[in-house]
Amino acid sequence: MSTAFAVNLVHFVRHLRARGLRVGPATVQELAAAIDAIGLVRRADVKSAFGAIVIARPTERAIFDDAFESFFGRGLLRLDSTTELDQEPPLVALDLRQLSVPVLSDVGEVGAGLEEVEIPDMVGASAEERLAGRDFRDLTPDEAEEVRRIMSQIVWRPAAADSRRWMSGPRGSRPDMRRTMRTLVGPSGDLMQLALAERKPRRRPLVVLADVSGSMERYTEMFLHFLHAAQGRLGRVETFVFSTRLSRITRELKQKLPQTALRLVSEAVDDWSGGTRIGEALYEFNTHWSRRVTRGGAIGLIISDGWDTGDPALLAAEMGRFARSVHRVVWLNPLSGRAHYSPETRGMQAALPFIDDMLSAANILDLREVVRLLESVPARR
Repeated sequence: MSTAFAVNLVHFVRHLRARGLRVGPATVQELAAAIDAIGLVRRADVKSAFGAIVIARPTERAIFDDAFESFFGRGLLRLDSTTELDQEPPLVALDLRQLSVPVLSDVGEVGAGLEEVEIPDMVGASAEERLAGRDFRDLTPDEAEEVRRIMSQIVWRPAAADSRRWMSGPRGSRPDMRRTMRTLVGPSGDLMQLALAERKPRRRPLVVLADVSGSMERYTEMFLHFLHAAQGRLGRVETFVFSTRLSRITRELKQKLPQTALRLVSEAVDDWSGGTRIGEALYEFNTHWSRRVTRGGAIGLIISDGWDTGDPALLAAEMGRFARSVHRVVWLNPLSGRAHYSPETRGMQAALPFIDDMLSAANILDLREVVRLLESVPARR
């Protein structure tokens, strides 16, 4: 994609935003991806692809058509000797010197012979979008406070599970005899209609085991802020932290203010920023807490980088017990999102056979992936 076309694409999105369409910097990336997928061959294909990305309501169609013709109209057409008159001319990259568009008046001319470049990852991105991809360990205190505010505003609803209770429903899997017999009394009693029942949905419990050793301190602190903000949307949440031993912090996280909750957690945990013994922590959980907090098909979520100073055999055995007691095991490893990462530590090698999903948790974008996973967990395996 040429520089001229990339610049015009950015201003095209800005123009649409000024006309009231709900587009932003990420839209530029989506449009560029569409160009990579279909190529600059037929204008109708490009227009259809762009419209599918930016148009959200029927009333926006006229605005889009006008903007597309202004930015990518006849200035993009070039007939060569092989193009027949009854065929649609091919679409080529725009030279800004060939087309005068008022919104581009402050861009200036783009010289000929410019090199092919990629669009930057955050073209005109807002401060919030730039922070979304920043690693938690690289944040300044002011940036960390802003990230906490963003996390508290993430709106999501975890997937529901089927409970043991039954309720009336038109798509039920078994007859609802009580409701069926009730309809026999009254005008409709001459013709018995079979009512159906289905499982009543419920919010699935969540069990969190978070590593608070030295290498995980910042990541776990930010994740606990995220978990505190999400408690109202979740079902029963049981939270534990571990370093050299296991500590239950469910009661502390129920405080209304996140600052108060995190302060109480730091006071309750004696081995914060210590070493890591994941196997021993899981053994304590499986022995003393598992039967009390994993009922109802809970999701087991472990956040740790896998650096373990304990016995790998113990970790493997306890991970097996943990996996059998929960509906699904999700492991959040902040290192897994880095390029060329490979789970080579002995702790991760011991735990991998029992993990259903392994995601990163190093920034807001990673947490959004965690949200998508929890929103899509099936009711049954």
